[in-house]
Amino acid sequence: MGSFSLMHWVIVLLVVMLLFGGGRISGLMGDVAKGIKSFKKGMADDDDDVTPAKPATRIEGHRVPEQDAPSATTEEKTKA
Repeated sequence: MGSFSLMHWVIVLLVVMLLFGGGRISGLMGDVAKGIKSFKKGMADDDDDVTPAKPATRIEGHRVPEQDAPSATTEEKTKA
């Protein structure tokens, strides 16, 4: 009484096919596949948009130590 045999499952499958029809089931499976593809695409797009954070060079109200301060380029030094 616990489990169904193979014949039971075949009969259940035939009844489902008669009620819903083959076209409806294949259309439903196609919609599920499209949903999965769009979900994966959305997850991949989220990963591409992430940019690494730029470290702060100055905090308001605090002086930056000389070794951490950005150095002037050679062009800036020659112009001065």
